[in-house]
Amino acid sequence: MKMTEVNNAVEPSVAEGDVQLLIKRKDEIEEQIKAYYDMLQTEGVGIDGPLVDVEGFPRADVDLYKVRSARHSISCLQNDHKAVMVEIEEALHKLHATARVGERKDETKMEATGQTVCLSSPFALVDAVTQGSPAFQAGLRVGDEIMEFGSVKTQNFRNLRDIASVVQHSEGKSLRVGVFRNGQEVHLSLTPQHWSGRGLLGCNLVPLHR
Repeated sequence: MKMTEVNNAVEPSVAEGDVQLLIKRKDEIEEQIKAYYDMLQTEGVGIDGPLVDVEGFPRADVDLYKVRSARHSISCLQNDHKAVMVEIEEALHKLHATARVGERKDETKMEATGQTVCLSSPFALVDAVTQGSPAFQAGLRVGDEIMEFGSVKTQNFRNLRDIASVVQHSEGKSLRVGVFRNGQEVHLSLTPQHWSGRGLLGCNLVPLHR
């Protein structure tokens, strides 16, 4: 009896639904953080405002217990957010790898049937977007994989300094940004500009290892 080769085991694949669940969890955490931030703003202290008056006594105009509890909750939720972002990045890497395998197997058929396949290799991942920022207004989302950022493309990307240079020289000018999101290519228009927060974008990118 001829032995059958069984060396076909592969790493468990990640379904798009798994990524969606992680992103949903991330969104829920962000909503909770926002709710606590809003509450702190309502109390008039923010995330790091003083809880004592000029004479060093506890402020009587704020609910100290509520404020301290909210700040502690924000700290815990931010740790949860970092953890789920790591999971999302790992899941996206696996999902993207699976998509590439499928593309190599049947690229011609996929093009003929109009199925969406990411033909450019993403070089950076969006791991944070601040509400109200230029990136947020442009529609950039946490988990987006950058394939194009102005003149920076997969072919000429070296490191994140390339993107920083484009941003610095494009203040007030619209940039074309191409991302891979939930199995589809999405193109956005992002204008780097000064806003109430730091930098010209209000988002954070990390390089993707190819």
